[in-house]
Amino acid sequence: MSDTISRRYADWITSHSKLVVVAVLALTVLVAAGAAVGETDSAGVGEFQVDTEETDAAEFVRENYGGSEGIAAQLVVRDEGGDVLTRDSLLAGLRLQQAIRDDDSISETLAEPGLVGIENVVGTAAVYADATEGGGPPPAEPPSLSAQITALEDRSDAQVEQLLARVLDPEGSSLTERDPYAFLSRDYEPGETRAEARLTFVTQVGDGSADEDPQAAYDAQVEIAGMVEERFADAFVFGQGIQDDASTRATGDSFTIITPFALALIILVLGITYRDVLDILLAFVGIGVVMAWLAGLMGWLAIPMNVILIAVPFLLIGLSIDYALHVVMRYREARAGTLEESTASGGVDDRSIRTAMALGFGSVVLALGAATVSTGVGFLSNVVSPLPAIRDFAVLSAGGIFATFVAFGVFLPALKIEVDSFVEHRLGRSRAKPAFGVGGGSANAILERLGSLTMRAPVVIVVVALLLGTVGAYGATTIDTEFNEADFLPTDAPDWAKSLPGPLAPDTYTIADDFQYLSDNFQLRGEGGQSQVLLRGDGLAEGSLLSALDDATGSVSEDSSIQLRPDGRAALDGPHTAIRSAASDNETFAALVERSDTNGDGLPDEDVEAVYTALFDADEAAASQVLSRSADGEITSARIVLSVRSSESAQTIADDTRTFAEGIEAETTGITAAATGSPVSTAVIQDALLETLVEAFAVTLVVILVFATGLFGLRYGSWSLGALVLAPVVVSLAWLLGAMAALDISFNSETAVITSLAIGLGVDYSIHAGERFMAEREERDTVADALRRTITGTGGTLLASAATTAAAFGVLAFSLSPPLQRFGIVTGLAIIFAFVAVVTMLPGLLVLRERAVSGGLRSD
Repeated sequence: MSDTISRRYADWITSHSKLVVVAVLALTVLVAAGAAVGETDSAGVGEFQVDTEETDAAEFVRENYGGSEGIAAQLVVRDEGGDVLTRDSLLAGLRLQQAIRDDDSISETLAEPGLVGIENVVGTAAVYADATEGGGPPPAEPPSLSAQITALEDRSDAQVEQLLARVLDPEGSSLTERDPYAFLSRDYEPGETRAEARLTFVTQVGDGSADEDPQAAYDAQVEIAGMVEERFADAFVFGQGIQDDASTRATGDSFTIITPFALALIILVLGITYRDVLDILLAFVGIGVVMAWLAGLMGWLAIPMNVILIAVPFLLIGLSIDYALHVVMRYREARAGTLEESTASGGVDDRSIRTAMALGFGSVVLALGAATVSTGVGFLSNVVSPLPAIRDFAVLSAGGIFATFVAFGVFLPALKIEVDSFVEHRLGRSRAKPAFGVGGGSANAILERLGSLTMRAPVVIVVVALLLGTVGAYGATTIDTEFNEADFLPTDAPDWAKSLPGPLAPDTYTIADDFQYLSDNFQLRGEGGQSQVLLRGDGLAEGSLLSALDDATGSVSEDSSIQLRPDGRAALDGPHTAIRSAASDNETFAALVERSDTNGDGLPDEDVEAVYTALFDADEAAASQVLSRSADGEITSARIVLSVRSSESAQTIADDTRTFAEGIEAETTGITAAATGSPVSTAVIQDALLETLVEAFAVTLVVILVFATGLFGLRYGSWSLGALVLAPVVVSLAWLLGAMAALDISFNSETAVITSLAIGLGVDYSIHAGERFMAEREERDTVADALRRTITGTGGTLLASAATTAAAFGVLAFSLSPPLQRFGIVTGLAIIFAFVAVVTMLPGLLVLRERAVSGGLRSD
């Protein structure tokens, strides 16, 4: 029945080829119009909603403490083995700040306080010292940059060093309101007047909406970086604008280097496979149709772009190459007379173009349709996901897979008939070509030997595949599942790439090393460099809470991702630090704190609520950053802002922040401490996303298993064949996870999406091989003949498909961008493993099935 339907379908397509070509092109124009008509915004990972304690705390923080403080960047000046606290170095820093403020395009993006570093602390201290030298009062307003520069210029090197000693004296009173240690690295020895590195904070405002990047601020960061490079021998700027600029340039450099090699590899492999320019061009036309549909579907369905959808076009390109090869190679087999007469309802004596396409396409269209339905429905099953991005991924993948069938299961056969007919009948050039892997040659010889080996030792092949799968599954249990921002920063090019001529030579990228240095040595500003602990409950006004916070501040271990100050205490802001800071600047408030302090630690033990009220009166801005209160003045929460090492994974930062919070809870009564903040929210979202992706893959495999079981059960009466066909897909997935563990590639939400290629292409490969074997088995006298025809025919096509797609995407492993590197490595391995499993393990399983059905007798 299915043979009749597929043959009638193929006959109709070949008989109405002109109509089919025109209709598909018209439909493609209509669908592609969605790219212009529809609106497709972008969606980030942070827009995924997960209902957890951490996200609830984050929402409370946004409502009661406001959003982020703006855009943050950091400027680091280094002198390894030297000193960045000299008079000349500090003056260079102040003059740089002056130049930045004199540049209108940059200064417009600055928010108060703009640029602040140790140079400002020392410069301000110099101005204060000059003003009070004769017994006069200190300046009422913070001194200007020009005043700070003048004050330092009027001092000798020795006088600046004396001033530094006072500013950096850990036992002395601060000459300014700012903590000088916040600008020095964690290995700085308190009290020393020398340091190998110093930090300057850059605070900016955004110029875009909530859904847009503040591009002006980002561009200003790049300009500042250029000015820094001109003025300092060893210095760098790090911020989101610097990161985006480096990533964009690295991606551009990568494609400049890789694209020629990738195109050359694709053309080489397709040239060896097709040995025909026209067939290669027709394949690219079909891929163009698929991409047009993909863009149009995103527009019509208003699907926002997100990082998960990056895998979809690559999946569709892989399927497109595979579908095109199957259609063309079966057509070539039919024209060469190597397809048996009984595989079609008519004879094969007339080897005309239409007859050959009807015969060849009719023999493969059922497998194309089965692969399309099973893969498409499998991915579409993910619409039940609670995450919008996964639902979009499911819908777009399914729609794209359907478009792939339209392009190669409808359009390409008709188009090829028209093109071949024109070339043969009008130009007089024969279009009969040999099928790859069938008509002899080295590929045919290798595939023939593989078929013979499978017949001789099917048990060995299957056992080895399962053992490797078991090893891979074990490796998967050890694979890193963490999400690390550092993994997305560009890396410097290898020497061979730098030696490339002219425009092919890439830039130098130090941003990954800069980020690591910054994260390891300094307190960071901005959401990515800070986590938070939200405190709520009845014990907020108890002195025990402040004591617990103080104890926790001094008990953070050195190997924690929470940053330490040079004095060994955690770099954080909380009610206790705000109280001490306000007391150092306000004598009236200090007297109140002293009266309420019974143990001499500088924190109130009694009348804490009154101290909080006075703190808001003394410094409302600082108090509102660490305490929230209701309209009637009652304290509703407290917040701890922790500086963390951003180079650590989000999960590590989240764990350390939770440990800090749990320590506070354990030492207090009536207090709940919830870890939150950007890194913690990222960890929660990434973990939830990964769990959802894994569940979605499991659902996909189950759906495909049910479909394949029904397909082969109804078509061939074998209800076990569906499981056999799917087994190589599962095993190749285990191989892939094991290889990722061995290569130290994390299995997170990014790479989990990429592994969907292993499922999509694996199912496609496996169904084609299984369907071809069963069709050949009905026509051949022995299993050996059926297996040989399957491996040399469909196996040859799969080899060409796998070689093309693996070569095309595998070259991304040489990219300067780590995400592209991982994409290339994982995609290339997924394709190779899927092919190897289908041409080794699947034939072995099919042979063992035949022997089991035959009562254990050899059926060759």
